[in-house]
Amino acid sequence: MQEHINMSNLLKITVLAFFCLLPFTSYSQIITQSDKHKKELDASQELCIAIVDKLEKVPVVEYTAPVKPKYWKKGTTTQIGFSQVSLTQWAAGGNGSVALNTYLNSFANYKRNGMIWENRLQLGYGFIQSFTENGYKKSDDKIILDSKWGYEAIKNLYLSAVANFNTQFAPGYKNSNIVSRFFAPAYFTLGLGIDYKSGNWLSINMAPLTGKLVMVKDPALRSLYGNREDQFTKAEFGAQVKIDNKFNISKFSMGSTLTLFSDYLDKPQNLVVNWDVSLSGKLSKYISLTVRTNLIYDDDIKFIEKLDSAGNPVLDSDGKAIKIPGVQFKEVVSLSFSYSFGDAK
Repeated sequence: MQEHINMSNLLKITVLAFFCLLPFTSYSQIITQSDKHKKELDASQELCIAIVDKLEKVPVVEYTAPVKPKYWKKGTTTQIGFSQVSLTQWAAGGNGSVALNTYLNSFANYKRNGMIWENRLQLGYGFIQSFTENGYKKSDDKIILDSKWGYEAIKNLYLSAVANFNTQFAPGYKNSNIVSRFFAPAYFTLGLGIDYKSGNWLSINMAPLTGKLVMVKDPALRSLYGNREDQFTKAEFGAQVKIDNKFNISKFSMGSTLTLFSDYLDKPQNLVVNWDVSLSGKLSKYISLTVRTNLIYDDDIKFIEKLDSAGNPVLDSDGKAIKIPGVQFKEVVSLSFSYSFGDAK
């Protein structure tokens, strides 16, 4: 809190100093002489004393410094801990196990004058000791980067652009065969449309103009993810709907992200489904219990052998087993040490 006197009072003080303080050794002497010898003061000195009396009664104006606006919110949550993993028809590889898992969730969101820019990075990696096979392998492996820009057209409705990139860190195996590695596959999508936001708990993004790139660096794995053997990048064009919501249940927080994509150019009726759900709660200041699930269905990812009525693999003209798509599901339960930074607290 600071006290300020306006310019007119400053001017009065200056006049007072010039006309009054020079004839006397101090202002206190003026006051003392005025009390004892009022008849000896001339008119100019009495005027000076009257001005001083008025200045002493000037009201004090209290001033509060303005609070600087905060447009960015940034935070990071880290987890490391023991976990149990169950995999069901998971195309990217892995086995049920007891494992040590690590996870990082970081965000940086900007909001100002109707414009929003939301960014989120998720990194996960797990070291496992398999129940079914000996040796050291991965149980969880993901790199996911999301970014969304929007400008509010009307209340709660934004013109938007959304981008997503995801891949994995290390090779993944299924029945001792490699089925994934860094940038094999990798997905990048960019969509233009509208975004509906209801508070901080619900966002529905509809992007009827969405481009998608499927990138597979390893030629041996390209057919597994719908690319030709000579095709590093396959381009798709379609529509995407993405629904994000989060809410609290007692001491637990729950989040869900459902993404649906339809390719206009190739079997638009076959939707690509990617659904992530997480449930997390603090058991103590640094210990948390987390459950994360991921469900995927992609008609282009063919990893299940087609069987005949007798249960034998169906072969193509080259004598290779014909493979078909299926539902992939992953569940990770983790009791871990957790620490948050910034606005994530």
